[in-house]
Amino acid sequence: MSTTNAPTPPPETAIDGLTTDELTTKALNKRYEGLMTVRTKAVKGKGAWYWTHLEPILVRNTDTNLPKAVKLRCSLCDAVFSASNPSRTASEHLKRGTCPNFNSSVNVNVNPSPSSSSSSPSHHRKRNFSGAAVPSRLNPPPHSYHVTPITVVDPSRFCVEYSAPPPPPQGQHLMLSGGKDDLGPLAMLEDSVKKLKSPKPSHSQSLTRSQIESALSSLSDWVFESCGSVSLSGLEHPKFRAFLTQVGLPIISKKDFATTRLDVKYEEAKSESESRIRDAMFLQISSDGWKSGEGLVNLVVNLPNGTSLYRRAVPVNGVVPSNYAEEVLLETVKGICGNSPQRCVGIVSDKLKTKALRSLESQHQWMVNLSCQFQGLNSLIKDFVKELPLFKSVSQNCVRLAEFVNNTAQIRNAHCKYQLQEHGESIMLRLPLSCSTSSKACFLEPLFNLLEDVLSSARAIQMVMHDDACKAVLIEDHTAREVREMVGDQGFWNEVEAVHALITLVKEMARRIEEEKLLVGQCLPLWEELRAKIKDWDSKFNVGEGLVEKLVERRFKKSYHPAWAAAFILDPLYLIRDSTGKYLPPFKCLTPEQEKDVDKLITRLVSRDEAHIALMELMKWRTEGLDPMYARAVQMKERDPVSGKMRIANPQSSRLVWETYLSEFRSLGKVAVRLIFLHATTCGFKCNSSLLKWVNSHGRSHAAIDRAQKLIFISANSKFERRDFSNQEDRDAELLAMANGDDNLLNDVLVDTSSV
Repeated sequence: MSTTNAPTPPPETAIDGLTTDELTTKALNKRYEGLMTVRTKAVKGKGAWYWTHLEPILVRNTDTNLPKAVKLRCSLCDAVFSASNPSRTASEHLKRGTCPNFNSSVNVNVNPSPSSSSSSPSHHRKRNFSGAAVPSRLNPPPHSYHVTPITVVDPSRFCVEYSAPPPPPQGQHLMLSGGKDDLGPLAMLEDSVKKLKSPKPSHSQSLTRSQIESALSSLSDWVFESCGSVSLSGLEHPKFRAFLTQVGLPIISKKDFATTRLDVKYEEAKSESESRIRDAMFLQISSDGWKSGEGLVNLVVNLPNGTSLYRRAVPVNGVVPSNYAEEVLLETVKGICGNSPQRCVGIVSDKLKTKALRSLESQHQWMVNLSCQFQGLNSLIKDFVKELPLFKSVSQNCVRLAEFVNNTAQIRNAHCKYQLQEHGESIMLRLPLSCSTSSKACFLEPLFNLLEDVLSSARAIQMVMHDDACKAVLIEDHTAREVREMVGDQGFWNEVEAVHALITLVKEMARRIEEEKLLVGQCLPLWEELRAKIKDWDSKFNVGEGLVEKLVERRFKKSYHPAWAAAFILDPLYLIRDSTGKYLPPFKCLTPEQEKDVDKLITRLVSRDEAHIALMELMKWRTEGLDPMYARAVQMKERDPVSGKMRIANPQSSRLVWETYLSEFRSLGKVAVRLIFLHATTCGFKCNSSLLKWVNSHGRSHAAIDRAQKLIFISANSKFERRDFSNQEDRDAELLAMANGDDNLLNDVLVDTSSV
């Protein structure tokens, strides 16, 4: 693999009409940046060992200050060489012993015969910064080196029979001023005296400098990628320091981690991110957090190959004006694309007014700006809560039932008793804090929790209403009689189940699109699936009265963008086989208005000269479609080993087939490859609560915000690289909530105390 090729910039960024000096300068800078990129990757263990000792330098003309050559400098002896063949320079200068400091100042062990070392499995180890092979997890191979553990005192020696202090009188115990905790230090004192009397030569061998640096580098990766979950102050905890000493590492400083090491890791991550962005011909900006109340807006770059790169976090307070949001987004586009803003083909944002997104589209006709569909489905549930009479009546009835059961001691005890019989556990019904029988509506999540509790306790509640011990309360109290009558009505339970099922239906779809990272071409099928499920729900419970369907259509119109229809038509994933065997785009699934939207969007996204050509190619696409073999290859599915669901085998095929096999569609293909990869949600990286709290408490400090930006950048891009979008705090909560043998005992204790 060549180590000297710099990433080739996209065609749009090429500049013509330069002078000879300018062309030379550009070529030298490009050569220098390419070598620096290769060296940066190699230092992280992804390249040749010799880059640790060879440093690219840009030699400038003393008169004009313009670059005149690119050289390699040996960091060990400061010798300068040509940069034409770094591998040959390393062989002649380092391996053959020409460098006087290579073997003496740096402890490395490079096999002079790479071919023989590669054939030995024992040499397949990760390279550290100085080129030496680092044993996995710091465990040394046999007969290589060992770390002397910290002094361990034999507990059997913790007795009163020591030779150093005078023996106590017979029948008395040794009394020490610090009590029995003095026995350990006393034993250590004796060990020190023995070592001074008969010193023994030490055969321990410390870790090499490169091994220590590699270990600390891995430690800093873990700390920074945890993004606030690991406390920097915790690095100075005595127990952690004892651990470092035991494994042979030096004591580290939290200040060093928060400054020097953080800066180094940030520059490495930033260099890698910039390189990937330069390689992409176009991109999409994703922004979330505009109205979340967390104080940070996250800006992410989505690339055509399916990867995402974190860009930056913007601190905000309260509600953000639309014009400020536009300024932030345009500034981000300019910072990424420079003088080629056409590379940014769209923006997807959550909770930003559609008017602002449309305004940006009108200013930049090549853009497609979308609202987040995850937020769109959540907003639909809020529409149900606010506007459906069914939700209001069910929430009020469930609150009244929960208040009666929880607040009446005799009823509460009976309810706990029957819950234990039915489920083996006892819980109180979760009442929303802001809800009462007089409130108009409950908040969504508390309402959903209450509905779940009521449905799971349905049998226990009904048994309470027929309990002989509760009859007196149920007869004498007017509210109790109303509650008893309500619980005995099957219509009440049908309505509770209907509301719970409707919320669950929409929440499940929202969860799915969050996990699968919904693309713009999937939006129309998603809403069509939602309509079908709503119809099934209505026919099952017969309580919607048509209002639910109206709210769904209203929310669909608010969220709809013409790009939904265009991407749906142009994506080969949705081609339908007709009676002749052709695979044709699903125009029959569109309404007449949506067909017009496809034509309008395509003509807007190409130049005026290409508009009629693009429409002619669209007609050809409509009648001829795609070769059946390629269509089947794009639509091929395989079973996900984790979830067990069938998924598209290669999601990038939809775009790649336009760039290769369908290359005759020159104008339409430009639109297709830009539309197909666009994300329709902003779901991705989420800061943990500890970091958000820290940012909010130091919001006025420029240094604090700068460190927070770097931490978030490193952590977010690490998560994107691993495709790990889970929340660490949620995983910890699930781990702590795992069932164990003490759960039933705890429930029994709670039941006993509730009756006191």
